[in-house]
Amino acid sequence: MAYKPRFESADLKILGYLNKRMVLPEKDRQHYLTLKKGYEGEVMFDEMTEKLSCDCLILNDLLLKVNNTTFQIDSLIITADTIYSYEVKNYEGDYYYEQERLYKKPKTEYNDPLNQLSRSESLLRQLLQNLGYTYVIEGWVVFINPEFTLYQAPLNKPLILPTQLNRQVKKLDMISSKLNEKHKKLADKILSLHIEESPYKQLPQFTYGPLKKGTTCASCHSFSVIVRGNKCICEDCGHMELLYFAVLRSVREFQVLFPDSKITTNIIFEWCGVVESKKRIARILEKSFKIKGYGQWSYYE
Repeated sequence: MAYKPRFESADLKILGYLNKRMVLPEKDRQHYLTLKKGYEGEVMFDEMTEKLSCDCLILNDLLLKVNNTTFQIDSLIITADTIYSYEVKNYEGDYYYEQERLYKKPKTEYNDPLNQLSRSESLLRQLLQNLGYTYVIEGWVVFINPEFTLYQAPLNKPLILPTQLNRQVKKLDMISSKLNEKHKKLADKILSLHIEESPYKQLPQFTYGPLKKGTTCASCHSFSVIVRGNKCICEDCGHMELLYFAVLRSVREFQVLFPDSKITTNIIFEWCGVVESKKRIARILEKSFKIKGYGQWSYYE
């Protein structure tokens, strides 16, 4: 299990909710799709590293700062003698390198992830030096998508192609050296420096009023949800979910989108849409939240 697990970023979560409830401007829609695809690729890589049997500490999705410069590391694996830093790319299709530039066929230039890797590796080395640690750092760009092909791949660059992934995992599993308390202290120190909220937020403006109201299916995200007894049933895919959990899921969504708004029976009744009575909403909220205030001024925390 990862020492620091990976979670959806705040931007990805908010854009995902908004994508269901409004028509995103094209720029924001593309940003959402890019974040979503990137996250899916990182999760694919996590599924491989979780199988490692060597003695190591895995720290996923780090946002760090050194000498007033912020940098991100998709996955960091601390072993006894070496720290492995991975930049994960979920690119799909036919790509090629030409004159140290990366292109997607026929000729769309992409940012070279090797430059990104080199930058993060250098900043990580500076960070470790500032903390008084000296470690060998080995950085790699991982192309995780099995539908990715890279032509003219440079032989002397730290690239891991989809067909090489299993070999990389086997190479790590051959490490026999054991970690000690020093390695755990380093991992804890890095975690203490992790920045929870990214300074690079890219979100569209939105308000409560125009957003589509209703409870979405937990499986296919459709709004075609009806209530039958104590269950929500999706008329599109047939997925069933207890009404209690569907309402709580909708409340969490509301909290993410409107963190400064109070949770009230009226607002959640309107937000969920499919529940037939406010009393039923109130009973569900009372089970999971503490009520504050009285009468029409009451709300839940």
